[in-house]
Amino acid sequence: MTQTTPTTTRRTGRAGGRAARHAARNAPLDDVMRPVRAGLSGGTYNPLSETDIANIHETALKALEEIGLADAPQSGIDYMTAAGATLGDDGRLRFPRALVEDMLAVAATDVTLKGRDPVHDLNLSGTKVHYGTAGAAVHLVDVEGRNYRECTVQDLHDAARVTDTLDNIHFLQRPMVCRDITDNYELDINTIYACVAGTTKHVGTSFVEPDFVPGCFDLLHMIAGGEDKWRERPFLSNSNCFVVPPMKFATESCAVMEQCIEGGMPVLLLSAGQAGATAPAPIAGAIVQAVAECLAGIVYVNSIKPSHPAIFGTWPFVSDLRTGAMSGGSGEQALLTAGCAQMHRYYGLPGGAAAGIADAKLPDMQAGWEQMCSNVMAGLSGLNMVYESAGMHASLLGFCLESLILGDDLLGQAMRCVRGIEVNEETLGLETMRATCIGGPGHYLGSDQTLNLMQTEYVYPTIADRTSPKEWAEIGKPDLIKKTIARKEEILATRSAARFDPELDARIRATFNIHLPA
Repeated sequence: MTQTTPTTTRRTGRAGGRAARHAARNAPLDDVMRPVRAGLSGGTYNPLSETDIANIHETALKALEEIGLADAPQSGIDYMTAAGATLGDDGRLRFPRALVEDMLAVAATDVTLKGRDPVHDLNLSGTKVHYGTAGAAVHLVDVEGRNYRECTVQDLHDAARVTDTLDNIHFLQRPMVCRDITDNYELDINTIYACVAGTTKHVGTSFVEPDFVPGCFDLLHMIAGGEDKWRERPFLSNSNCFVVPPMKFATESCAVMEQCIEGGMPVLLLSAGQAGATAPAPIAGAIVQAVAECLAGIVYVNSIKPSHPAIFGTWPFVSDLRTGAMSGGSGEQALLTAGCAQMHRYYGLPGGAAAGIADAKLPDMQAGWEQMCSNVMAGLSGLNMVYESAGMHASLLGFCLESLILGDDLLGQAMRCVRGIEVNEETLGLETMRATCIGGPGHYLGSDQTLNLMQTEYVYPTIADRTSPKEWAEIGKPDLIKKTIARKEEILATRSAARFDPELDARIRATFNIHLPA
């Protein structure tokens, strides 16, 4: 009995501890108790010194004063010259330092992007970090066939449906182009429909031509329940490439932006130069040009409507200078994005940039290191909106639904890095150490502290495998990609919870040519 009793007691304790851990794992947590969630604050990683930031700022101001930007539409010229910009004989708008400073003073600094469901609202103040999709991929990655095929509206809707189920993908900016819709107006309409009918998270998109914007607003008003409801909760923003680097306005995109501002839609001021091609090759120089172009955008927006919600979208990309091809998965890209995030913080403006792009063609080891490197650095630098953070392959040419699902696990780990280490009396844990080491069990497996923190301190992957080699063999050596495909099929087997009610959907389909099956 003297030998049996302790053995029995130990087994009961281990079983009880295991049961408690399983119960803790399965119990739903309030949002504030989750180990990671949208809007955790970064800002601990700073590749630029204070002197570097000041020099970049000064150089950007000189570029705006001395070089300026060409090709503004007449309406933009009228807005910006009325505010204090000057139009030279060479057709370039130049921006005095005082004008830029005045516009920065009135620019919106605390922007909240709304979801159709308020639970998905994203506050972009300070260094709050949010991960999401973006891009304009023309191909969908067929993982099983190891092929690329053209994207369809169904693929876009499926991406939205998958995104809606993923905790660590906080917003959906249109990640691919519907190549099966050849009419550009119908393309814009169906892009909105496919995205918004797939998720209640915030959605971003672009518009092909200014003439298409009014019809798109009509659709948004219908979905919202009226223009007034839309203006209360604009759940869609305009991703606007308002410049064509280097230092030229994109005339039609600017006309689109003006209409979006008038219609109450938040705008992403997107400057996407490519270092060594349409932006300077040095990383610092690429940041300077992107900052200068986006500061011009701040002047433009606020000369139309002071404090209109606008995201400072410095998106300089990297070239592989051996070939001239874009290299979104490089370490240089990660540094560019982090440096841009520091400039956003310097100006106190909500900012967005690109990270998580893979040059790899499939969700393999190369994709893993490329996506993790830039996503972690973007988050640690306090970037408000991390665009293209999941699903993007082949330097933005391909989008992969399986990679989107795997990205949810990856971004959970990235966001845990963003959260950092909490140091307080409880986490230092001296009393727990004392109780464990002096007269205690000599380990922390069953301590109250361990059980209480196992869900709030640690992030557990949904798809990734953490079994031992023995357990892995016992459960049939599951393949990560096959497991992800099964999860994708499970998600897509059910109708989107974001779909519109039948009466509204019928009215939309009677008004617009919707290509997605009802």
